[in-house]
Amino acid sequence: MGEASVAVNPAAVIAKKKLTTSFRRKGIMIALLSGLLYGFYTAFMTLGMSKGIWTQWYGENSGLSTFAVMYLLGALGAATTDSCSAVWAITIAVIRGRFGDFLRCIKTKPGMVMVTAAVIGGPLASTAYVVGLQLAGSIVVPIAALCPAVGAILGKLLFKQELNSRMMLGIAICFAASFMIGSTGIGDNVPDNLLLGLFFGFIAAVCWGIEGCVCGYGTSLIDPEIGITIRQVTAGISNLFILVPLFGFISHVDSFGMVVQSFTNPEAIIWFALAGLSAYLTFMYWYKGNAMCGAALGMSCNGTFSFWGPFCCWIILGVMFGYEGWAMPPIAWAAALIMIIGIFIISMNPMDLFKNNEEKIA
Repeated sequence: MGEASVAVNPAAVIAKKKLTTSFRRKGIMIALLSGLLYGFYTAFMTLGMSKGIWTQWYGENSGLSTFAVMYLLGALGAATTDSCSAVWAITIAVIRGRFGDFLRCIKTKPGMVMVTAAVIGGPLASTAYVVGLQLAGSIVVPIAALCPAVGAILGKLLFKQELNSRMMLGIAICFAASFMIGSTGIGDNVPDNLLLGLFFGFIAAVCWGIEGCVCGYGTSLIDPEIGITIRQVTAGISNLFILVPLFGFISHVDSFGMVVQSFTNPEAIIWFALAGLSAYLTFMYWYKGNAMCGAALGMSCNGTFSFWGPFCCWIILGVMFGYEGWAMPPIAWAAALIMIIGIFIISMNPMDLFKNNEEKIA
């Protein structure tokens, strides 16, 4: 019985390689875009919290306690942004005919895993992130960008995932960069609450690192678009109906009335709506980019938000709207870039890029 032979068309092989390379390159661009959009999310949310009714709440004659100003307003800002993001997510799901899929998936075990992750990344991480921004400014963003490093450590401790010497080197680089940023808190000409703000930024990084570990399971079984919709809706609801009322009760403040004012204030809500859209898109493009260029490289590209966050805040809040205090010292800019390198090393072996190039040449 003769053996069947299949002729290989060299032109077809070359065309396939070009298509694969183009697909991967497009994925890298999408993943980079997710990092940029995270910067806009940060800037627009912060801008919304400095407009309209928010200027009264942060004013000296607001009648709010220190606890309410720090925690209740931080939770309310995160809740408003997450709720706007949830509205965007549901609207897009309805337009695309995916709302039924969302309702079915949220009842499943992977769907509940996503809900759990959203509770950690929504009320806890988002509020800590907002509080940190209000206390210390955009310098908090690179600290929050430690989440991939934290996720790698937690993945090893909780799920026995690989943590080799290369990844440990990347983690060390990330934490060295965070200490460089923290060193800006040593001196006389710094905000009084800088170190406290950096602490809350680190809390956000830990919570997002936990969310990343948990979401790895959920998104492996659920379509990313549906998974993101579950996440945003859960984060919005849990922030709005759990954390804000809790802080309002502790502060003896009418949190319901403040929520109504936050959503109906025309000067502020437009910026929260833009922040919500940016938040939805940054998660969407992160998952899409990971699918196209690989999770490791996608994570590295998304980690550029440690640079884009402060940059967008500086451009929008500092340059365009003239708010003071959004410029970062040179050491913080350098640390943000160093942290991107550390994230890249955690996510993938840089030598793989040279191997890919060698394969293309061969």
